[in-house]
Amino acid sequence: MKIDRIHFYVEDARASQDWFINCMGFQAHASGASYHTQTRVVKSGSVYIVLSSPLTAASPVAQFLRRYPPGVADVAFLVADLDSVLKKAITKGAKVLQPVEQRQFADGSMKWVKIAAWGSLTHTLVERCGVAPLLPDINLAPEDNAEIADTYNGIDHVVLNVAAGDLERALSWYEGTLGFERQQSFAIETEQSGLRSQVLVHPRSGMQFPINEPTSINSQIQEFLDFNHGPGIQHIALQTPQIVQAIARLRQGGLCFLPIPQTYYTQLQDRHRGLCLSPEELEAIAIQEILVDWQEDASDSLLLQIFTQPIFEQPTFFFELIERRAQAQGFGEGNFRALFEAIEREQHKRGSLK
Repeated sequence: MKIDRIHFYVEDARASQDWFINCMGFQAHASGASYHTQTRVVKSGSVYIVLSSPLTAASPVAQFLRRYPPGVADVAFLVADLDSVLKKAITKGAKVLQPVEQRQFADGSMKWVKIAAWGSLTHTLVERCGVAPLLPDINLAPEDNAEIADTYNGIDHVVLNVAAGDLERALSWYEGTLGFERQQSFAIETEQSGLRSQVLVHPRSGMQFPINEPTSINSQIQEFLDFNHGPGIQHIALQTPQIVQAIARLRQGGLCFLPIPQTYYTQLQDRHRGLCLSPEELEAIAIQEILVDWQEDASDSLLLQIFTQPIFEQPTFFFELIERRAQAQGFGEGNFRALFEAIEREQHKRGSLK
């Protein structure tokens, strides 16, 4: 099981497509419409983002947006055997929202089903044989951008936020229903907020799916839950080759990132004198305000990460861009305090810290 696509429900799919292309470095891939919903697809490497907006009040997107702000409505998983995965999910109590559908194409076939997940989130389970499109009933965009280099080459992880006290139940649901397994866990606290996080990993694909719950009313997780009107996908980490150059381009395109004080980079050198970065690389990283983490037993295994500002009007969903060097593991645990303090500064600006 691995991520097939991420489906956002938005106010204007065309405007969102333009934003993903101009600010995030994606490419147009496909488009289509029914009588009530328009859909656009953008891609970069193996990352596919689906953007849907309502054309009439009858659209499921319109119904969603009446209750929730724009954001991730569905995370689709590609599976090898849909029937067996669905049978296990139903046995564990999964609710089927849309029954199994199947479509034949010239060179292959596609079978899919949608199940309810946590809160308003859904999961579409997809099985493809041979050559089948990402979505039926949408048209591929002209290949006029085929020579543009991909900004991203995959999804590193997807993060779900749940309400305080719901973490254990959410973990059990994903373990029993979709076969995830628990990996590392974190409990993070600052002077003003905190959270508890458990990483789930799918044993076959290695796909990582952390789940967070707040441990204080000031927590960034609680702020997300308040503005999102419930649990949901907080952020998606995109694998970014040559992250320093990529961030420089994205900043020029107008993408806004979480600011990091320059004192972080002075402290970084003090924390690890043998950091496997040249002075020139460290300066470039500092200019782009990228966070750096490493493994104590393998200093060349560097994790470079940066976080965008929330991409919608409300402080809900954001992207993380991440580069792993020498097969670096983890999620930047050494950066958690710096990251939380940076988020808290933004919360102060919004007046969200109580």
